[in-house]
Amino acid sequence: MRDLLPYLKLYKKHWFGLSLGMILAFATLVCSIGLLTLSGWFLSAAAIAGLSIARKTFNYMLPAGFVRGFAIGRTAGRWGERVVSHDATFKLLTDLRIFFFKKLTPLIPGRVSNLRDGDLLNRLVADIDAMDHVYLRLISPIVIGIFGIASLAAFLTYFDVDLGLTLGAILLALLLIWPVLFYKLGKRNGETLTNNKAKLRIAALDWLEGYSELTIFGAEGRYRNAILDAQSKLLCNQYVNAHLSGLAQALLMLANGWTLVLMIWLSADGVGGQPPGPMIAMMAFATMASFEMLMPIAGAFQYLGQTLTSARRLNEVILAEPDVTFSEEQKEHSNQFSIDFSNVEFSYPDSDTKVLKNVDLTIGAKQKVAILGQTGSGKSTMLQLLSRYWDPQSGSVSIAGQSLTEWNESQLRKSVSVVSQRVDVLNGTLRDNLLMASPDATDELISKTLTEVGLEKLLDDKGLDAWLGDGGRQLSGGEKRRIGIARALLHDAPIMLLDEPTEGLDKSTEKQIMTLLESHYQDKTVLFITHRLVNLAKMDAICLIEQGEVVEHGSHDQLIARAGRYYQLTQSI
Repeated sequence: MRDLLPYLKLYKKHWFGLSLGMILAFATLVCSIGLLTLSGWFLSAAAIAGLSIARKTFNYMLPAGFVRGFAIGRTAGRWGERVVSHDATFKLLTDLRIFFFKKLTPLIPGRVSNLRDGDLLNRLVADIDAMDHVYLRLISPIVIGIFGIASLAAFLTYFDVDLGLTLGAILLALLLIWPVLFYKLGKRNGETLTNNKAKLRIAALDWLEGYSELTIFGAEGRYRNAILDAQSKLLCNQYVNAHLSGLAQALLMLANGWTLVLMIWLSADGVGGQPPGPMIAMMAFATMASFEMLMPIAGAFQYLGQTLTSARRLNEVILAEPDVTFSEEQKEHSNQFSIDFSNVEFSYPDSDTKVLKNVDLTIGAKQKVAILGQTGSGKSTMLQLLSRYWDPQSGSVSIAGQSLTEWNESQLRKSVSVVSQRVDVLNGTLRDNLLMASPDATDELISKTLTEVGLEKLLDDKGLDAWLGDGGRQLSGGEKRRIGIARALLHDAPIMLLDEPTEGLDKSTEKQIMTLLESHYQDKTVLFITHRLVNLAKMDAICLIEQGEVVEHGSHDQLIARAGRYYQLTQSI
């Protein structure tokens, strides 16, 4: 139960709605039990009165009025309880998702790098949905059951102490035994159900996202069978759950029947020392009605294993410590946006291989520096450290003379524009995908930027309202890359980090983009990552990196004059 504590704390915010829901549910239960109990007594008493002289003095109107009142109260109370409790629960689930998402975002990309997209989606949707069981199926029924048993026992004790205490003891015993029994019976199945639900969502998402590639390589059938296998296992879990629910209801009905027999037998000689009369019917109907308060509890605790497993899966994210934490304080920073790597060493989690080794590199404000190296030499990692996706294990990375650990996240994002190798296109319109870089940009500015990067054909037909689809599937790789460049231009930050910005573009488009970038970053600090010897002579400095170490650093002319490694690369073209 300790796994549920982080979520129970969120209940404080909605205590009024949740408490009101339980009060209305208790009132509904009172009306329901009162309706059946009073009806049983009224019918019996009316029948006896009709056979005796008491028919002239028996008050038919008052009990009939209470019967109608209980009936109306039960209907109104049940409706009100559903509205209030579900409204509070939906708001609670909304807050849970926001709470989970706030805990999740600082963990990207570090702590969640090993989690599948489908698994994250399942935690955000299904696992959080399972948290509504805590209130609707566990807390609320137990609280209502305890108060209901106490109230009913007190009411019946007023007429007969032995009968009231007997029924109360039986109900309390069932209230204590049933949850434990069916939690044990449903624990393992609930755990496997939660895991199989996650596996089904992962398998389905893998099949949907990779359908084209799976079809091309003839693997679509195997992945489809994985979905069917996961679905079959999940259906088996649901089948077991249904059987447990039926078993719980059946046993509770059996217990109700035997309790009813016991109560009739105990009251056969009369209730409260009185001769046998209508009070026997009241006791019998009260016993029948009392089990209504236990019905929600009968199978509820079989879901506790499922809920606890979902809570543990959520806690793996919520309780994880992020690899990178930003300062909450906003400090004043110099407008001279220099970049400095000081004795930086870095290796990725779960790896002992150092990607960067004792990197020392200083880039002055408004300088343009190219980072040159082969694939896997650590170039892109330097950009990730500058963006604070990660922090180095040793050394420091600074911007404007201050360590990145002292930068507020919003200030850092405003100061840096990034064109990464992977450009993510969101499932939205062309306008939506560009406004994220500059929310205040006008349609005219967006259209002008698209034209500058050579994407003017996207302005045809629906123009900026064109839907790009999931991942921008109708766009080519080069078009996605140019959308990334357009975002960087719209963001217009004082630092530009360009990771192979022209990769995948044809020669003429590459020349156009390089000319555009050169005109745009005249007054900016630029870190240009490439493995191609293109336009490097125009850079203020070139840093050659191999196996995570800086091999050479200097201007194009200086490196050529040294006749070192850079010179050899230029001669091998």
